[in-house]
Amino acid sequence: MESTSALTEQLTTRQRQLVDELVDLFLAEGFVHLTLDDLASRLGCSKRTLYALADSKEQLAVRTVRSFFRRSTEQVEAAIARTRSPATRLTRYLEAVAEALRPAGPQFRRDLARTATTRELYEQNAVAAADRVRVLIDEGIRAGAFRNVSAVFVGEVVTATMRRITSGEIGRATALDDAQAYAELARLVVAALRR
Repeated sequence: MESTSALTEQLTTRQRQLVDELVDLFLAEGFVHLTLDDLASRLGCSKRTLYALADSKEQLAVRTVRSFFRRSTEQVEAAIARTRSPATRLTRYLEAVAEALRPAGPQFRRDLARTATTRELYEQNAVAAADRVRVLIDEGIRAGAFRNVSAVFVGEVVTATMRRITSGEIGRATALDDAQAYAELARLVVAALRR
């Protein structure tokens, strides 16, 4: 797979704008049911313009989903960039993940899970989030703010819970919306880690 930055650098300003519009459309409505004709009509462009972005609808979906995750990662990292307290960094990280995922509607989440290539992108990003949580926990342990625990284990528990939040399982079981669930997860994890 090409790196996301390489894919972005190859795009013109208009193409980047179209990808951003595709992200917003996919998040709101999903993507499996949309044809290339639908997309061209909705975006006010030709199918040829879409084929310049990707060779097929599936590849266009992959490019768009990848762009969404890149944008989300940038948003999350910006949210914690100036925060120094390990507990606040971890809390803000999880809250920022919730905020970044908030625009993802139920149909988008279903389509993401139904399509092998986009499901793989989701899994890669879930692994990256688990790795980031582990790093934040390790930083907190080294700083003496957290108890000495298995950051790998806590990261895996957080990732499993994040998957259940994103899939809607937590919401159905608890009546919490995603943002509330992420806030509760952050409180739970920080409380368990604090000295």
